[in-house]
Amino acid sequence: MLETAAHWLGASWRDILAWGAVLLHGFIIISVSLRVVMKRREIGISLSWLAIIYALPFAGVACYFLFGELNLGKQRALRAGAMYRPFKQAIERFSDKQSASALVVSDTAQPMHDLIEGLLGMPSVSGNHLTLLDNTDSILLELIDKVNKAEHSCILEFYIWHLGGLADQLADALCAAARRGVECKVLLDSVGSKGFFDSEMPDELRAAGVELVEVLKSGPLRMFFQRQDLRMHRKLVCIDEKVAYTGSMNVVDPRFFKQDAGVGEWIDVMVRIEGPAVALINSLLCWDWELETGERLLTEYKAEDTHHGGCGDRVQMIPSGPFPGGDCIHQLLLTSVYQAKHSLVLTTPYFVPDDSLHKALQAAAHRGVKVKIVLPAQNDSLMVKYAASAFYDELLSAGVEIYKFQHGLLHTKSIVVDECVALVGTVNLDRRSFWLNFEVTMLVDDAEFAGKVLNLQLQYMLASQKLNLQQWRQRPTINRFLENVFYLFSPIL
Repeated sequence: MLETAAHWLGASWRDILAWGAVLLHGFIIISVSLRVVMKRREIGISLSWLAIIYALPFAGVACYFLFGELNLGKQRALRAGAMYRPFKQAIERFSDKQSASALVVSDTAQPMHDLIEGLLGMPSVSGNHLTLLDNTDSILLELIDKVNKAEHSCILEFYIWHLGGLADQLADALCAAARRGVECKVLLDSVGSKGFFDSEMPDELRAAGVELVEVLKSGPLRMFFQRQDLRMHRKLVCIDEKVAYTGSMNVVDPRFFKQDAGVGEWIDVMVRIEGPAVALINSLLCWDWELETGERLLTEYKAEDTHHGGCGDRVQMIPSGPFPGGDCIHQLLLTSVYQAKHSLVLTTPYFVPDDSLHKALQAAAHRGVKVKIVLPAQNDSLMVKYAASAFYDELLSAGVEIYKFQHGLLHTKSIVVDECVALVGTVNLDRRSFWLNFEVTMLVDDAEFAGKVLNLQLQYMLASQKLNLQQWRQRPTINRFLENVFYLFSPIL
């Protein structure tokens, strides 16, 4: 009798625990599902998260709280709120100092200019001299030379700093500059530059006097306080507040970077900027520095900061990220595609567009715009490779030309609209760049500069293989299956 009662009691407790776990899981699932629904985000993103939450007991919910919502952390959010008005007012004063000729915008660029000015208050500034740099060795050597000649300040911000080759020489140049009294500040993304921070180089830089900041730190304990996959993806340099650089290149010597990935050397560009736009780039660096450290670097713009001389390239700097109005890059891309009347050429290493951009590119081709997309033949992300391929059939059917670059991982992010307006920066054509990463793009309203970018794009095409729709449709069935599987995850890649 006692044994039977004990057996019944033990079974009952097991049943109670089992039912308790089921009810708890059900309560959590329903609660988190309602949270997802009430966020009212893009339908594809919401459905993808709901599928993960229901398919993976408990783990799906954990993934959602880690990666499903924009959470920069309490302190960073407080700093962003305190910074907003002073920076906004500073940009407004900068804009007010621009002369009437600086406000003249071409017909092609006008809708894009108005959108960004309306969303962010960022003005267009003329009188800039831009130089397109498309050789990675030359870019690194020039940065080393500029740092060696710096007199007052060097501020650098990058996603990746990879040790080896010319990248180490740049670190040596910064150390030497700091020792001779130049104010040197470096911001590097925690995840992108993990190998760098795990090395001895940070200690060497700091010992020399370089102020080095690890941006958006990640780690097991931090996952409970901020989203871990929000990344600082900008590439910005400002030397003595006189010359600046931006583009797609990280601080990596391609001969030493990801040599075992099987994708070849990375192909990148940077743009050297001289003129009034340098002050705006410096402001972006000051913003990012204060957001991460709380230290205010922004000062009142000097008269020479806004002087433009009445000629030169017209530039509009466009920062984006997980903040109000930070989806401006996505809106800008849609505007540029719908604004195109004759031609549209895009280069990107990662192509996973959302439905609106995917349809916009098809619509442009259908109305007679010559749309060309240049992508690397090999990609360092298997998921992105297959997810991107899922879009090709519809694009090719609409008349979009797709080129696969054969000589390395084409990392250049560029768009040229109607051969007269260029967009160059850090933004990939994927959802992560649109809504999660801190990015920056430069809109250049100048036909001569746009022509130089277009010429480079044409060189990429000559080194590429053009996809043929009929041949594409003959690809193996397993490839089609993988494309469709990874396409399901495209909203959260």
